[in-house]
Amino acid sequence: MNEAVSVDLARLRRSCANCSLQQLCLPAGIGVDALARLEAIVRRPRTLRRGERLYRIGDPLGAVYVASSGAFKTASLSESGEEQVTGFHLPGELIGLDGLGEGAHRCEAVALVDSHVCEVPLERLTAVALQLPGLHEQLLRVIGRSMDRDHLHTDLLVRRQAHERLALFLLGLSERYAQIGQSAREFRLPMSREEVARYLGLALETVSRGLTRMQEDGVLAVHGRRVEVLDREALSALAHGREGCAEADPGKRRQA
Repeated sequence: MNEAVSVDLARLRRSCANCSLQQLCLPAGIGVDALARLEAIVRRPRTLRRGERLYRIGDPLGAVYVASSGAFKTASLSESGEEQVTGFHLPGELIGLDGLGEGAHRCEAVALVDSHVCEVPLERLTAVALQLPGLHEQLLRVIGRSMDRDHLHTDLLVRRQAHERLALFLLGLSERYAQIGQSAREFRLPMSREEVARYLGLALETVSRGLTRMQEDGVLAVHGRRVEVLDREALSALAHGREGCAEADPGKRRQA
């Protein structure tokens, strides 16, 4: 593969880091040729403005997407026509897997903020992945992470206590930011509180009260959409129904 040897590996790695396709290749340790073949099938980033749709319900599945910047929500409509938020997608996370089962999207994907997204034609990705074991294995891992997020959403909705849902959501979001190389302690919510409420199956007022309470208890510091986790142990206790543990020493948390 003489052509592969001539590829600028440093440039490709910077490109993949920027468009977040590092999830598909760099951790798998694939070689220069494999990386070049992956980059060759990726359609270069395009810009979507806040509120613009990446795809709509019923659109045929022809590609998967990954944001290099920004964030997206996926949503469906209830029988009454109300929006039901089914997921949030950060940079580096695959978008569009909801269409894998039936070949058509069961929800729509909407940019939460101005975003840049790469498009990966599914047919070509599948063909390349079948020829490259490292890429194929990593692709399965990424799909598995997406399924884990779906399971987390289900787990959120069965929690009876609103504060558990909210705490588990924030804890999961913190961990996802860490996975893409950003701060797990301080991050900005790309979604509105109303969108968080729709995702958690709660009223907007309930979400606002929950954030206020966690701030008063010293678990979080909230400034608009900016969230700082002051006491991760307490947040985890709330998320897993151990509120008594979280309240054992409130003075200690306020000093954190």
